Amino acid sequence: MEAMSTEKKLITRDDWEKRLNDVKIRKEDTDRLVMNFLVTEGYAEAAEKFKMESGTEPEIDLATIKDRMAVNKAVQSGNVEDAIEMVNDLNPEILDTNPQLLFHRQQQRLIELIRNGKVEEALEFAQEELAPMGEENQSFLEDLEKTVALLAFEDVSKCPAGELLDVSQRLKTASEVNAAILTSQNHEKDPKLPSLLKMLIWVQDQLDEKVYYPRITNLSTAALENPAV
Repeated sequence: MEAMSTEKKLITRDDWEKRLNDVKIRKEDTDRLVMNFLVTEGYAEAAEKFKMESGTEPEIDLATIKDRMAVNKAVQSGNVEDAIEMVNDLNPEILDTNPQLLFHRQQQRLIELIRNGKVEEALEFAQEELAPMGEENQSFLEDLEKTVALLAFEDVSKCPAGELLDVSQRLKTASEVNAAILTSQNHEKDPKLPSLLKMLIWVQDQLDEKVYYPRITNLSTAALENPAV
């Protein structure tokens, strides 16, 4: 038997653009997508302006965005105690009902104590606040041991857990807190737009195996490139 032809079909730019133009997308849907991104990412002023210009109502009170961003800023600045207080002011149940988040917040407090050279205070805090949580959860215990190990090195860059002192660790904790606050407000913890862009890339990868077509390679401009045949 002869092998089936695997030759790809060619879709011209004119034909592809005609197909795209035939797809009708309501402005209201794109406006809601933009508002969702602004709210989730914490752009309060931009969201307020977009609301006035487009008439799109946000899914949450825009005033809460500033409170959420204040928490985010406090964590990224290493002011974890202030951040915890602000979270409790927003909604005490956020930490009370999320043991993992609570542990990570306390772990970040321990990291900041170590960063500031407060060794005795760090050991006391680890023993009183984190050790009891570690006794109930093996994963917490491992993270605690990893964090306390920082105290054993004069040069933390040589410590296997040295990355805990990187800014990226603060960002990771801040992101987790941000997601928890959004969830408590019945809002998605992640914006929809990046997910749609990932879906676009996946669909294009699937099409690449079957046809030649004008592809979007620059997501920031969404410009079509002629098919490479």
